[in-house]
Amino acid sequence: MRQSVAHPIRPSADPAIDPRVEEVLRYAVAIGAALVLLLPAARASSAQIGWLPLWLLAMPLTAWWALHRFRLPRRAADALPAPVRRRRAGAQARRRVRPLARVAAARAA
Repeated sequence: MRQSVAHPIRPSADPAIDPRVEEVLRYAVAIGAALVLLLPAARASSAQIGWLPLWLLAMPLTAWWALHRFRLPRRAADALPAPVRRRRAGAQARRRVRPLARVAAARAA
């Protein structure tokens, strides 16, 4: 069995990701983005395949994201530990009976 070689520029964090597939998807995203940004015709819709930015940019980006098993990028807020929430001492608050409801209940009884 042949072992996959890590990408020389940026080693992958997950050894199961084939660097050749990632490189192809990276190029597809770059080419699609360049086409959508530079050619007005690439922002249109085609009768045969539909909305072109979907196929030129969104589908390669989704495939690249799926290659990394749909992991979301880490945000700065996620890196910080969550603040500890303290519960208030005492019993849980109960709903009060409205004065009009008390009068209506007394009349019905």
